[in-house]
Amino acid sequence: MASSKKLSNRRTQRTRLKIRKRAGDRPRLSVFRSGKHIYAQVINDTDGKTVAAASTLEKNVRNEVKNGSTVAAAGAIGKLVAERTVARGVKEVVFDRGGYRYHGRVKALAEAAREGGLAF
Repeated sequence: MASSKKLSNRRTQRTRLKIRKRAGDRPRLSVFRSGKHIYAQVINDTDGKTVAAASTLEKNVRNEVKNGSTVAAAGAIGKLVAERTVARGVKEVVFDRGGYRYHGRVKALAEAAREGGLAF
């Protein structure tokens, strides 16, 4: 029987494969969700470089949001990563939910990023 870590990795890789088929040359907005925090980064896979990143560990976000594991915190991270990405000249990305269901914090981050100016 496969462990939960192996099953999680399998879901993540399956999602990434589908994204690479559809992405073209667009960078991907990757999300990592832990029990206490949420992280987002826009990655240009052709160059192998991070365009922009944001997480609930940053000082300015911690002052704004008390708990990093809430939907409000995810929304703040979505807006922040969208601002930083648009400032770098990237407006179109592909959303990489990383094997997580499009629900709750992941959905809040995606919707806030769309409101911030990213198109996906």
